[in-house]
Amino acid sequence: MNLAQLHYTSAPPGPDGSGFRFTAVTPGVPASLLREAEQLIGYEPPRDAPPRPSADQLGSFPQALSLNVLSDGSRLLARSVYTGADYSGRWGNFHAHAVHLPAPADAQRPAPGQLPITAWGSPQWAADSPPAGAPVPPLASVPAPGPLDLGALSAFVAARGRWLAGFFADVRRLVEDPAAPQLVLVERESEAVAWWIMLACSVLPHRRGQWLTFTTYTRRPQLARQQIIGVVPEDGLGLAGQEHRYRVYDAAREAAPAAAPDPWAQTAARIWQAQRQELFAHVRRLPAPSGGPAGRSGPYEAGPLAALALAAGVGLDSAGRTAAADWAAGHRAALDDAQVRALTRALARPAADRGPEEEAASGRLLSALAGWAPPEVSEPLVELALAGAVRSGGSAPPAGLLAEPARLRLAAELEPELRAGLADPAREPADRVALLRVAAELGVDPGDLLPDVARQLAHALITDPGAPYGEAVRGALAELPRLRELVLDRLDSLAAGDPAAGARLFAATPLSLAGAGALPHLRMCAQAQAWGTGTGDRAKALTRLLEHSGASLEEDPLVLRTAMRLVWGAQPPTPGEALLALSPVGERAHQAAGTWELLARAAVSAPAGDRDAEVLAVELLRRSASPFPDPLRASLLLLELARGVRERETGPGWVRQALGLGAADPAPTAREHAYAAVAGELLAGDPPESEVRALIESNDAELLAAYRRAARLPRVADRLRLDPGYAAECFATWSSQPQAGPPWQEARTDLLDGVLRPVVRGLPAPQLAAVEEALARRGGRHAEDFRGWQRPGAFGRLRDRLTGSGRRGAKGAPAGPPPRGATGGPIAPGDAGGPVPPGGSGSTGGSGGSGGSGSTGGSGSSGGDGGRP
Repeated sequence: MNLAQLHYTSAPPGPDGSGFRFTAVTPGVPASLLREAEQLIGYEPPRDAPPRPSADQLGSFPQALSLNVLSDGSRLLARSVYTGADYSGRWGNFHAHAVHLPAPADAQRPAPGQLPITAWGSPQWAADSPPAGAPVPPLASVPAPGPLDLGALSAFVAARGRWLAGFFADVRRLVEDPAAPQLVLVERESEAVAWWIMLACSVLPHRRGQWLTFTTYTRRPQLARQQIIGVVPEDGLGLAGQEHRYRVYDAAREAAPAAAPDPWAQTAARIWQAQRQELFAHVRRLPAPSGGPAGRSGPYEAGPLAALALAAGVGLDSAGRTAAADWAAGHRAALDDAQVRALTRALARPAADRGPEEEAASGRLLSALAGWAPPEVSEPLVELALAGAVRSGGSAPPAGLLAEPARLRLAAELEPELRAGLADPAREPADRVALLRVAAELGVDPGDLLPDVARQLAHALITDPGAPYGEAVRGALAELPRLRELVLDRLDSLAAGDPAAGARLFAATPLSLAGAGALPHLRMCAQAQAWGTGTGDRAKALTRLLEHSGASLEEDPLVLRTAMRLVWGAQPPTPGEALLALSPVGERAHQAAGTWELLARAAVSAPAGDRDAEVLAVELLRRSASPFPDPLRASLLLLELARGVRERETGPGWVRQALGLGAADPAPTAREHAYAAVAGELLAGDPPESEVRALIESNDAELLAAYRRAARLPRVADRLRLDPGYAAECFATWSSQPQAGPPWQEARTDLLDGVLRPVVRGLPAPQLAAVEEALARRGGRHAEDFRGWQRPGAFGRLRDRLTGSGRRGAKGAPAGPPPRGATGGPIAPGDAGGPVPPGGSGSTGGSGGSGGSGSTGGSGSSGGDGGRP
């Protein structure tokens, strides 16, 4: 290299003038560089410096060794010292000797040569300009390092050891972030500042230390642009409190900024305090992994430095040990056998600050070394992991890594704590399972403690499968056959009580039943999700689950209950599915499994009109060996009755039978189902007079509402239009029984006005005549009443006659609001309510409303002449 030299001081008049100027420069240095350098190499003595110092006093003035990056990317290394009086006798002169380093500072490219800070104290620095006309040859390298007092440096490090970690973290920030605040070092001696800078450059990669700008002394720190600035105490007073601009380390006042957590910086500080600074050079020689830098943080990853430090006997905190273990787990080949052995021993030493993260990192290193390093290398980590699992709940190491002497020694040491931990129900299930693995590794028999551990683990797995089923539990179930047997047996029992939880267990974990015993409930839970229970052909899924269980329903009837819960959950099956579930296994299996009533609920909860519900009810009543509870039995009997009514297999009295069962608190759907069947049969044409009379006299709002809904079905309207006899029959029925209670009065009013009248109005004259003929054949006044019912305004008179209020001497009721179904509108299908209309004195049914035709009987008639009672 050719490094140009520059000398600058106050000189007598010459060709370039007088005063401060460059007095000697290596040929070829451009004027622009000189102008830029002149702004960087000035010197002002300290504020308290003597105005006319002696020669001895001049030696105590601070030296300003500085490194600056110039505008073209090159660097200028300079030393400026105070020289006292100039050639004219005026005080305030100084001499600056500078060396130009032309290679641009590049953090991504190696920079040749010594670090600039090593030039501190170099004998090559001149204290005065060379004689006029003397040649100024370029230097081949940075000025040679000066003498270094290692004892003084060690004392310096010891005195400032508590600040080193924070200082190194700030230095790292300087080279990573261009906007980082400058570091201000307040020292009485500029040599101490140089030592600070040497420490900073030592921990950095060599190429980054080459361009770390600094000055060991400046009188005006606010104007300095270097990254690290040295000042004397009186010049550092105004810099504190400006954290956004300066990080001030003031040795004179024992003050420094709070350090941010940084394992790399903390490790570097520990290395310097242990006087093992050669490790920084060693870490740079470690092989980097292919494809990138040494780790996530590049050259500032704590792991490799911490691993070398521990292997060299340097004590680190938990964060450093964690970083070392994690890095070594991924770079085991980067260390030699002796270093790996020393590292594992260092990690296994007792440490009060060891936490879960460090234990986990040591475990990862142990896994990386298992089968790769000799057993004696990893044995300290095995002992550490086993002790940690017992004392703090850490994970147990892989089995078979402990030599017999170490195993016996550790078993004797840990057995009391191990048994106490196994007996402690407050410990997490995974922790207790890990203790079982430790016991197996150490040869300690857990004895009667094993069943309780298995029971706790099974309950934890069935309650929240994902939480306990981790690496420790998975490994224990694979390594400890007796534990696996007990846990699976308990899980089978728990799954019988809560099959849904058993299914969730297999959905959330890879638990395998390979090689296990019978476990019928657990085996069905394992297949529930795969076979799509809850969707698709559920009856087929039930059959497959029962087959997969491998159990006989005679020996274990609860298997049927588990299978049905897996398929249908908390909801009953549909009646069709229930029939399919009943047929292959029979009633005895369902009764023994406790699913017999579930089949009954499937029938009684089915929507009205489900014919499968009727068939199922008949089957259940026929096969039942013991009576159902009263409400459930009434519901089933209603469904059976509905089927009999539809099939016309029921004897007389089926209306009253339906009413009696409907009053026995059955399921609402079953009552609705049966009432709909009864109403449909009453409207089917030519119903028995006794059944019609039972309907009218029942005064049952629900049955009458079902009757009204059935009358509004399209098939009834179609038949009324097409069949004059049917229309005549309905008129005769709906206009009968004037003495019946208000529910019938309201119902017939709605039926006449809302159902029959719209049909009759649309009939052509021949069909109307046919209806009248049919009514005339029935006898009585039916035909006359029908003709009067059709005439406008005639309905009121007809109503009075039918209700008796038009008889001579009858006392009419006071006027009231129109009944529902008259001017108040028809009763909507399903509406069993409505106001009770007023009636005349002595009248039992004055709710006829408009269209509420009475019977053909006249005044005083009991109603129903020629019609069905």
